[in-house]
Amino acid sequence: MIVRSRLLTLACALGLSACASTPTHYYTLIAPAGQSQTSAAQAPFQFEMQPVLMAVQVDQPPLVVRQGDGSLAILENERWGAPLGDEFHDALTGELERRFGSRDLAGLPKQNDQPVLTIRTDVRRFESVLDHYALIDVVWNLSLRSTGTPRQTLTCSSVIRQPAASGMENLVLAHQKAVSALADAIARTATGWSRQPNLRCPT
Repeated sequence: MIVRSRLLTLACALGLSACASTPTHYYTLIAPAGQSQTSAAQAPFQFEMQPVLMAVQVDQPPLVVRQGDGSLAILENERWGAPLGDEFHDALTGELERRFGSRDLAGLPKQNDQPVLTIRTDVRRFESVLDHYALIDVVWNLSLRSTGTPRQTLTCSSVIRQPAASGMENLVLAHQKAVSALADAIARTATGWSRQPNLRCPT
């Protein structure tokens, strides 16, 4: 009986040791503030960022990576700090705030004497290939409204691929760079389009 008790204790200790050997890591799409660009001048509009639509295959807490055979691997011990759609929204919003020189006013009062730009994003693909690349395929819509003029809309799309060095941290960093590149495209287009309504999407 004593031997069985000791074996049970040893088995429990080994089980706890195995669990402790695989810690959970948490990641964010929000880049450090020092790595992001700042706006040289305030944009000629107020802006509000709408919730992000995220591809359902990857919109979950664990990171989902694509493998060479076309399958997806869900990494239970490698997780986003928040649901991926929220991570993407917050990361892109922060990047746009710095480029526009103003805060996101979604759900907040607006000034009546300034146009309001509404931004909607639909992430069709959020592809992660460990040790190779990060890719996002995003359809984004701009809607500009101001007092006394008809609402204007413009819908564009961006496919951005960033190389990723070895390791999970570098894969996340590549996604951060992809979000930053998307913010560049949206900010340039929105600022130019607000001044020249006949401006088209970037190619």
